[in-house]
Amino acid sequence: MQTAHFRNQLNLYRRKIAVSIFGVLILIAEASAQSRFNEISKAGQDENFISYGFFLAGHSNTWRMKYSEAFLDPTNTDLKNIQSIVPVFSGGFSLGFLVTFRLHDQLNLLFTPKVGFYEFRTDVNYFTAVPGNGNAGNEFVYQRDTYINEATMVEFPLIFKYKAQRFNNTRMFFTGGGSAMFRTKDQEEANIEDFVTTGKDFTVDVGMGFDLYFKYFKFSPEVRFSHGLLDVYKPEESNPAFRDAISQIRRKSITLYLNFQ
Repeated sequence: MQTAHFRNQLNLYRRKIAVSIFGVLILIAEASAQSRFNEISKAGQDENFISYGFFLAGHSNTWRMKYSEAFLDPTNTDLKNIQSIVPVFSGGFSLGFLVTFRLHDQLNLLFTPKVGFYEFRTDVNYFTAVPGNGNAGNEFVYQRDTYINEATMVEFPLIFKYKAQRFNNTRMFFTGGGSAMFRTKDQEEANIEDFVTTGKDFTVDVGMGFDLYFKYFKFSPEVRFSHGLLDVYKPEESNPAFRDAISQIRRKSITLYLNFQ
């Protein structure tokens, strides 16, 4: 089936993304200078029980696939032409709001509802028999087909944030928690894809980052790792050419968050 290539859409914004990354580096450098030479910033509302913010995020995501026993059985002739099925990391982005509950000076509870735009890319590698020259019989040719699943997800992460002692205008932190995520596409529309998955999942998330205090706001870059807990694969609706080679599919992603408060 033909689908819109999400990566091509992102390529249109390469310059903007590069400028954004450069800007983030400048902010980090400025915050580092503030921590040494400037007065202590009161930004970020750390003393309030509830504070608010927003974030932008870029992620690289993929599927974790597990081969079926039928695929690993050397006597199975139905799947003998398939050499491998390999998920590939693909880019995407998300945005949302940040609500912080202060439980302690060093412990916060974060609620961060967001909308994420995902692309899941999978390479299916197989051998195809073609007629040989003369009496040579059939020859086997290596081929690769790439399948793309696109999804828009509404997510509701609930995260604990443990912060180190503040050093001037910087502070390191660690995060951990989980998220519920729901696909906006209905199941009937998803069933026409080659790899069919369910529309909801639950994840466990861990990450780390820094709070950087500026004069009027707090900037908190964070790297977070997310692993799906549910098997989202629906083999009965997937492409029959390779559906029996897979026993389960789970999601995973690495996300860079740019939090502002």
